[in-house]
Amino acid sequence: METTATILHADLDAFYASVEQLLDPSLRGKPIAVGGGVVLAASYEARAFGVRGGMPGRKARELCPQLIFVGGNFSHYQRLGDAAIKVLDYFTPLVERISIDEAFADVAGCTHLFGSPQEIATIIRRRVRAELGLPISIGVARTKHLAKIASQVAKPDGLVVVEPGSELAFLHDLPVGLMWGVGPATRARLAEIGVETIGQLARTHSGALTRLLGPAVGEKLAALSWNRDPRKLETKRRAHSAGAQSALGLKPAVSRVIVPTLLHLADRVASRLRAKARPGRTVTVRVRFADLSAVTRSITLDQPISATTMLAEIAGDLVRGVLADHPHDTISLLAISVSHLEESFELQLELPLGLADEKRRPGTRKGLARFDADRAIDKIRERFGKQAVGYGTVALEAARSVPDEFRELAEKEL
Repeated sequence: METTATILHADLDAFYASVEQLLDPSLRGKPIAVGGGVVLAASYEARAFGVRGGMPGRKARELCPQLIFVGGNFSHYQRLGDAAIKVLDYFTPLVERISIDEAFADVAGCTHLFGSPQEIATIIRRRVRAELGLPISIGVARTKHLAKIASQVAKPDGLVVVEPGSELAFLHDLPVGLMWGVGPATRARLAEIGVETIGQLARTHSGALTRLLGPAVGEKLAALSWNRDPRKLETKRRAHSAGAQSALGLKPAVSRVIVPTLLHLADRVASRLRAKARPGRTVTVRVRFADLSAVTRSITLDQPISATTMLAEIAGDLVRGVLADHPHDTISLLAISVSHLEESFELQLELPLGLADEKRRPGTRKGLARFDADRAIDKIRERFGKQAVGYGTVALEAARSVPDEFRELAEKEL
């Protein structure tokens, strides 16, 4: 690990809401939310009332009656997010973009040109504000994990530098929810054993964490709690999987809910795989229930797939298997991901042997026909837009409560 703090994590503050306030100055200083049926993003003024991303619009209005909902300007989000990353690129080629509005940068090799990491971060913040009109928070530390936490502490519109000698003192007093990879479910499970700060997590016996969270997650969080994070920046990172999920609220665990939702998710995932010619072998589904418990199940196929209906049917079998083993009346989320993606792929054709699963095998005549139909749909959408043609079964409105354009902004490059 480096002996000086040279890793920056830059994160545009309340990005989508800030862009809306930039485009319409009359919204500045007011509580706004991007979205409608679901809050996609909220300004800091709205967050003061408890409004959060992912919250149903009705609940958000109850918390903040004066809340102003605005539609998403997705092209502006992309343009301004790209422009902010270019400011980082000016200082160093070692930039790892992890989403539309945040990135890491390692400035170890350019301090002789631009000054200390703190001075570089200060200039970046000044330029983003002056050139784009947007606030950005930056954390500086020796490790990626600590730099990201520092940027969260710096919000809104601030700068925090964590020097090597003060790392654990800074880290251990913070809430465990700031750690990368600790979501609401993990935070709740840690709270059950009295772990609410990162310091308490660091002092928890490894065996207890393993029993509570499993060996992989337990060991990872234990290491991060002591700031042990050897990861380097990946400047040319490609995604190793493609996934999509739909938060359903509370819906009955029945076919009329599950089938169209999985088809919609499969469409989003498979179209990305086809666009980059990167089919995948492992299909994974995740089912979350009303009590927030979740179950995942996966299968690895003989040949990689990228056909929409093929993926939807395989995912459907996996979900039915989950529900058979874990009976629940209500589900709150469905997710599909495809991993073990091919870097270069040559399809192996198969003889027509009359196998029961021929339509799910990409090298058979039926499998090829499905792929050809998908490619025809892809070409129509490329010319006339994504809404021009679909797959017969219309997904539930809940599955589309978050616009696909919004989701696409967060998708990693395949």
